[in-house]
Amino acid sequence: MKTIAIIGASNDRNKYGNKAVRAFRQQGYEVFPVNPKDEMVEGLRAFKSIAEVPVRPEMVSVYLPPPVLLKVLPDIAAKGCDELWLNPGTESDEVLAEAERLGLNVVQACSILGVGVSPSEL
Repeated sequence: MKTIAIIGASNDRNKYGNKAVRAFRQQGYEVFPVNPKDEMVEGLRAFKSIAEVPVRPEMVSVYLPPPVLLKVLPDIAAKGCDELWLNPGTESDEVLAEAERLGLNVVQACSILGVGVSPSEL
């Protein structure tokens, strides 16, 4: 089973951080929602940080504004992943430079579309 950590997972079904949880579950992924405020997201245990996720996820998909993401990038690099998906609105020159410096394999695209689901259908 493929694994993904979704940083910025949300219980608000209108937010992309929630749509991503649902899309990846539909496609058979083991999903690890990361949200420091909620204990559960879409019936799944939510983790306070990427460091708490019990596995090294193959993918990390991020729904955070660039200033917040900059603070989280070192934790993502420490956990490791094959691909770091920066969804629209998460990327900035600073974020991209830091991700490169940390050796992360960045994909700049909508991860929901990347997994073959249209966000409008969720």
